[in-house]
Amino acid sequence: MGDWTVRRAIRGDRPEWARLYAGYLEFYERVASPEHLETVWSWVESGEIVALVVSDPDRPDALVGLAHLRPFLRPVAGVVAGFMDDLFVDPANRGTGAVQELLSAVRRHAAEAGWERVRWITAESNDRARAVYDRVATATPWVTYDMTDLSAPVS
Repeated sequence: MGDWTVRRAIRGDRPEWARLYAGYLEFYERVASPEHLETVWSWVESGEIVALVVSDPDRPDALVGLAHLRPFLRPVAGVVAGFMDDLFVDPANRGTGAVQELLSAVRRHAAEAGWERVRWITAESNDRARAVYDRVATATPWVTYDMTDLSAPVS
């Protein structure tokens, strides 16, 4: 394997993208409902998120990985940065260089967009991904919180 092609997702990629994204969600023990997939794909088509896909060099219509990116504002620095919400390579294509090509494309996209950095989160237990991430980025000391009960009073 080699000569991976990374590009932005196009309308015809939806079935392969959905297969990959469902695999990503399954890894995190989430269910890919048709409504969920439709919502995320609508964001891809509208440009609210950038979906980069990597294709098999022997079968260009067969996608093997994806990355979802979006800009975010960093008021503390007065800059725009990028956030990578999702990164996934089909398990059958791990260890082939596909993830390195995806991350290189993420870096290029960020530079072309004028982003100051790209930030992402991963599960602390995701050792395989963290081994890759530690080679291309710096782990931060920040702790992430989710405020999910938006109707609860703050005490």
